[in-house]
Amino acid sequence: MSRLLQRYDDRTRMNHWFIALMFVLAGLSGLAFFHPSLFFLSHLFGGGPWARILHPFMGVLMFLSFAGLFFKLWRENVVNDADREWKKHMGDMLRGDKAGMPPVGKYNYGQKMVFWAMVLSLVLLLVTGLMFWQPWFTPYVPIPLQRAAVLVHAASAMLLVAATIMHVYAAI
Repeated sequence: MSRLLQRYDDRTRMNHWFIALMFVLAGLSGLAFFHPSLFFLSHLFGGGPWARILHPFMGVLMFLSFAGLFFKLWRENVVNDADREWKKHMGDMLRGDKAGMPPVGKYNYGQKMVFWAMVLSLVLLLVTGLMFWQPWFTPYVPIPLQRAAVLVHAASAMLLVAATIMHVYAAI
């Protein structure tokens, strides 16, 4: 009999890695549209038209998969008094001094902030992406609002990338 505690079940781990795969694929296809110098990335998806077709579907799949994690984990990611105390000592943790850190539950304040940054960015990415997803939704959204949605979409993608970098850094 194993004396190890299982932090996550197999279904949760598989969902996590599916989200990671969709993040990479949607990110690469999105970068192909972000700047002309990155358009070569569209060849990973069969060219520009295929990248344009696949990008929103990968984004929706990423959102739906993350929604499964969200509903499973959101309660454990609510900030509480222990997290506020942990936040006061966050500098110690970043300097490598874990000895003085107050006890926390399953996730510390930093992990919770990464979780909520991902939630916010994915919701914004979904909403704004739908606003300029051609040809399905654009007839219902005025062009100035579509242009604003493109800017918010790009900013949300940068937030998601930053949160993912923090997530990977902390995991390592």
